[in-house]
Amino acid sequence: MNIKDYGWNETMNSDSNSGTPARIMAVHKGRFEIVSDFGEGFARVKGREYYFEGETFPTVGDFVLIDYNKDGDSRILKTLQRKTYFSRRDPDKGRGEQAVAANFDYVFIMQSLNHDFNPKRLERYLTAARQSKAEPVIVLTKADLTDDYLPYILAASSVAEGVKLCIVSAATGYGMNELSPYLQRGKTLVFLGSSGVGKSSLVNALAGEKIMNVNGIREDDSKGRHTTTHRELIMLPNGVMVIDTPGMRELGMWDVTEGLGDAFSEVEALARKCRFRDCSHRTEPGCAVLEAIRSGKLEESRLESYRKIKTEARYTHHAADYRRQKEQFFKSIVISERKKKKDLY
Repeated sequence: MNIKDYGWNETMNSDSNSGTPARIMAVHKGRFEIVSDFGEGFARVKGREYYFEGETFPTVGDFVLIDYNKDGDSRILKTLQRKTYFSRRDPDKGRGEQAVAANFDYVFIMQSLNHDFNPKRLERYLTAARQSKAEPVIVLTKADLTDDYLPYILAASSVAEGVKLCIVSAATGYGMNELSPYLQRGKTLVFLGSSGVGKSSLVNALAGEKIMNVNGIREDDSKGRHTTTHRELIMLPNGVMVIDTPGMRELGMWDVTEGLGDAFSEVEALARKCRFRDCSHRTEPGCAVLEAIRSGKLEESRLESYRKIKTEARYTHHAADYRRQKEQFFKSIVISERKKKKDLY
């Protein structure tokens, strides 16, 4: 087994001699499934570096340096710098940011051509994808369920101008050739979408064999059960890697400072033309955004989505700052107490 097959190259870390390079394949609470030149195995983080010295906890797709142990769990010494990164607000209240995936090349934003299709949700996924720094691709699945794609294409294009859109059916093979440019050996894809959208079916279609279980959907609302219960990196036979994620019907925004501007570029471009720099785009005179809405150049729904995501992101940012300060305070107490005990002895 060669770690280079999993995307590693020597330029990723100048300190590679201090440990063995590995990639995180899956996260199981405090235990990490890894792959390295020694093969597949498991590892745990080195406590002091991660819990007291601020080392970034790994997530699926991360490259790390390990102290390899052939007889048990290896130790993760360091998380290497990420080229791309996707996170969301943890659905468990009060837990802050939840890392989802790292070091991927493309984000497949998936919605199916049934009741699951939702332009508002698509806006949220696109904002997070833009923030990640990877290239987003909209993949509309289950093309076999409808004969009229035009309404879906128009709706998706209205909120994702300039983003590549592919219509596919894993069941019939329709449109699968459109994904070929992204299926290059050594590249990593991350799939984002709701339960039942067809992520597992698409993985199987790309692999040419059944490597993931597939659950059906309810015909009345097109909702599905979670086929994927945890995040994992899957190596396909053609050398392409896929990071599959559990279905996320609600995507809580985290830090999307840059992604928001990319996903709503037309809104921010108009905002720069407003008379007042701190314009709220509500009642101010000389507001270019409101003028664009009145003239029909901008849909009011786009401004509403922009406001909602921006407000949510601002709230989570403040909450994150408070959480970090609180954690740092308690860490400093623990470190201080340990130092006192060490001095005593």
